[in-house]
Amino acid sequence: MKKYLFIYFLLVSSAGFTQSPDAATLHETAKGFLKQGDYENSILVLNKALQLQPNDQEISKDLLYTYYLKRDFAKALEIGKPIAERPDADVPTLQMMGLVYKAIAENKEAEKLYKKGLKNYPDAGVLYSEYGDLIAEKEPDNALKLWEKGIEAEPNHSSNYYHVAKQYARAGNSLWSILYAEMFLNMESFTPKSTEMKNLLLQQYKKYFVSGYVAPPSPPVKSKKQKPVITFTQAVAEILNNQQTQTAYGITPESLTIIRTRFILDWYNKYGARFPFRLFEHQRQLLQEGMFEAYNFWLFGPAANLKTYQTWQQYHQDELNTFLGFVRSKVFKIPTGQQYRTM
Repeated sequence: MKKYLFIYFLLVSSAGFTQSPDAATLHETAKGFLKQGDYENSILVLNKALQLQPNDQEISKDLLYTYYLKRDFAKALEIGKPIAERPDADVPTLQMMGLVYKAIAENKEAEKLYKKGLKNYPDAGVLYSEYGDLIAEKEPDNALKLWEKGIEAEPNHSSNYYHVAKQYARAGNSLWSILYAEMFLNMESFTPKSTEMKNLLLQQYKKYFVSGYVAPPSPPVKSKKQKPVITFTQAVAEILNNQQTQTAYGITPESLTIIRTRFILDWYNKYGARFPFRLFEHQRQLLQEGMFEAYNFWLFGPAANLKTYQTWQQYHQDELNTFLGFVRSKVFKIPTGQQYRTM
């Protein structure tokens, strides 16, 4: 009798598995496998879902993504190419297919895809980022133009700031490398790239004050009555150069806190109204709310000297916690119209 009861309950409990699931349920199941890194099961279930809904782009995109993560680029190409060639292919599909083409060194196909994508989606910051990354080694100047265009088109897509900060550092333009690196760090405060950017930011401040900085000349005036026009870059360089006397004991988190405090006070006395700039507004807010020291030590401390930073942290944990809570509760957004030319 017990044997038959066991079989009965086994059949009842497995009834849910014998029912035909719909495509949406299978899709969600596959996503669960994907999160676990179980690519084989994710692919198996996604293919079952596609059998039920062959034209579902979202399922196809997830299958493409899973094959890419599995590094099965041949299958990724087979799945992704038809949906990328559709006239309504969306930005994530084009981005993913670009990564597939780059992975198999089909750079010409990737370039064609990015050009098509930017024609259809001229505000897609991620496509400018990926396209620039594709050509950066052979065409650094054109890559820089793409990344800057990406910042102009979509000011709150972070990866273009990351690439531009590094490119300006390589080109010796420490002022704009500093600005872009810090903007990136306020967009991506706690990602793996943030450590790299903190190191770059500190090094670029050192290079700026060691080498000095001369801003490009103003655009020529059309008549003698017209006053020379100062550019944003010239204004920033002027105020920053005035802080040179604060570097007598080197570039450290302590000296940078003083330099950057004086910079913000001087900037808003002279140029703040003429050149609205979200990064400087952010710095001024932190200064006004008593979090600027913690912000500067968070930016520069680990890169300058980890042990010294840890010692500082022991005595300023409350201030640091207040600042970190503020960062996590706010989204750093850059409005349009503040993308000044680097000249």
